[in-house]
Amino acid sequence: MATTRYLAHLGFNSVQWQWRLRRWQRNLRGLFRGNLQQAGVSVTGTIIFTNLVLFTLMIAQGILAGQGPSTILNPDIRLLLHAGAQFWPKVIYEGEWWRCLTYAFAHGGIIHLGFNMVVLYQVGPLLEAEIGKARFIFLYAFTALTATALGYFWHPMVPVVGASGSLFGLIGFSVVHYHRLGPQGLQIRNFMFQWAIFAFVFGLLVGADNAGHLGGALGGALLGLLIPASWRRRPLLDQFFNLLALISTAAILYSLTMLVLSWLSAGSR
Repeated sequence: MATTRYLAHLGFNSVQWQWRLRRWQRNLRGLFRGNLQQAGVSVTGTIIFTNLVLFTLMIAQGILAGQGPSTILNPDIRLLLHAGAQFWPKVIYEGEWWRCLTYAFAHGGIIHLGFNMVVLYQVGPLLEAEIGKARFIFLYAFTALTATALGYFWHPMVPVVGASGSLFGLIGFSVVHYHRLGPQGLQIRNFMFQWAIFAFVFGLLVGADNAGHLGGALGGALLGLLIPASWRRRPLLDQFFNLLALISTAAILYSLTMLVLSWLSAGSR
């Protein structure tokens, strides 16, 4: 009773809070049932938040290690590897396969992070609303893998970080998808083309991973050809993509967990 009165005093028994609790309950039920569309969580917002948190943790670890505030603009290779950068020798010879996904959440400085998050903020919500959360999650994870896979054949000895592989995956998918929709999709297709050119030019200026850009774009374009553009055919595949999205989410969470465990292991030495 005392707890109930205290919560009431704080306003938690108000209509607004009751509505919020019911919405959270619906979201949780949607997650547990595999219905990600019902879950009501912004996938784009969650990805942006995760990138910001991991970048903050990387900078904090760099400063605590005595590298100074300069890590905000230009973290060194050791710090980037510590933060989950993709480096194929570590993947193949040390079994750190989780780097195939964690690299997409690590960034080489505040400018790199800021540009990628701006592109994701501009492109992500539009595409997420168009194809649904489940397809969006799978698309983001799948193109992160196709981006780093091409990097293996292009420059296997170069450490790689950044979300741009997945971003080009979103753009590559969008260009193909909206082109298939016909005249009503051409304006959005052209909008995506503009972001692709902008991101490519920025990548040239900062020496970004163009192999990853190409790999992500090709992976996205492939899914753009395979995923039905017609709304009438999409419900037939909803359960299939819900399963792929849950697998993708589990793989991302596993990879991030392994990254954190690598920090703990390094700290205990």
